[in-house]
Amino acid sequence: MFIATAAPDAPVGRQLTWFLRAVADLPWSRQLIQDHFNAGFLAQISPDEINSFLAGLPALGASVPSSGASLTGLLSQGRADDPVALSAVAAFGGVELTVDIAVDRAGLISGLALLPYQPPPASWAQADRDLAALAPGASLLAARVSPGGACTPVHQVAASAARPLDSMFKLFVLGALARQIAAGRVSWDQDLTVTDALKSTGNSDPGFGPGYLQDVPAGTRVSVEQTALQMISMGDTTAADMLIHLVGRSAVEAQDRQWSAHAARNVPFLTTRELFLLKYADPALADRYLRLAPGQRAAFLASAVDPLPLSQAQLANAATAPPAGIDTLEWFASPDGICRAFAELQQLAAQPALAPLGPILSATGGSLGLDPARWPTVWPKGGSEPGVLTVGCLATSSKGQTFVVVAMLSDPAAALPPAAGPGLLAIVRGAFELAR
Repeated sequence: MFIATAAPDAPVGRQLTWFLRAVADLPWSRQLIQDHFNAGFLAQISPDEINSFLAGLPALGASVPSSGASLTGLLSQGRADDPVALSAVAAFGGVELTVDIAVDRAGLISGLALLPYQPPPASWAQADRDLAALAPGASLLAARVSPGGACTPVHQVAASAARPLDSMFKLFVLGALARQIAAGRVSWDQDLTVTDALKSTGNSDPGFGPGYLQDVPAGTRVSVEQTALQMISMGDTTAADMLIHLVGRSAVEAQDRQWSAHAARNVPFLTTRELFLLKYADPALADRYLRLAPGQRAAFLASAVDPLPLSQAQLANAATAPPAGIDTLEWFASPDGICRAFAELQQLAAQPALAPLGPILSATGGSLGLDPARWPTVWPKGGSEPGVLTVGCLATSSKGQTFVVVAMLSDPAAALPPAAGPGLLAIVRGAFELAR
């Protein structure tokens, strides 16, 4: 159930250990809070509000021993070589909570969430009930992947329904890139140049659009392989846009058509920068775009959207705003299409020229929390924005059997509840064990 029973020797692990011990000594001083939380976090919740929130949690009452809460185990830790985020289960006296914690580059806490712990479902019927409780739009597919790359469903709920993908769209970009490398048109060690025109949003906008290439100086050169790794492992939006620019929009659309029955909804295939501008700049811009026929939209992007500075997109509060056009302005696919994407990427990764695909896709293998002894190969990819949560993963068992699990949630009317994230991850982890 847990990938480890001790916190890693890394800044995020040390902050988790500090937090579990320190909850026995509330309230915290303002200086202590400033020593452990970064400015971005404290800009959203003040030291007084942190103390008030923690004091109001029933689990942090008299039942917490003087030594603090105790770590039960780690559910996930992102990159094993350099974890910056952890999901853990801890016992606060007689209550178990999930503790999600993240740190910035200075090792200060940039994210912290406490939720009731939800164990993985023990049956498909329970998985279906848990899934239906999370969102009005919900899909699930657990499939066995044959040596030839075919997906055979083991269990499914609305697995052919198109849903918004958020960051999961990057699988299509990676597939298009792999085909151009296989054809000799692009090489892994080829250098790309970061330009202001290709920069998308990122860590400079708290909680929205992860990555770091948007923060490097224009003119910085980075290899194709490094860019692909950033796109998948960090969800780097600038990296994704650089690769779409490299292979061409039409190549990504062609890859989408090969894997998805819903590719027509992604024409033209938007860059992240274009999506942010359409969603969060002038609402009239999105209205004009959506009124156009699909064949006219690419020209509109080139003339009316691409020249705009990204600063026109009001992104500061986008991560906590209500859902914005998730049924119209997004990338779309269904769980069975995502299964085909994972399965074919596995086939492509077996080619010597495309060997880097494996390390790129497995870079955050610890983020799902599958037991590495039982699942030595884990390729996760997910995405989230208000009203959208997706989790997909290909994993090969110690017995050599490959499975894909894809779960998708969507609600165009309201943000998903905080419990949706841990709940969906628990369903996906349980689905792998049930399918196995």
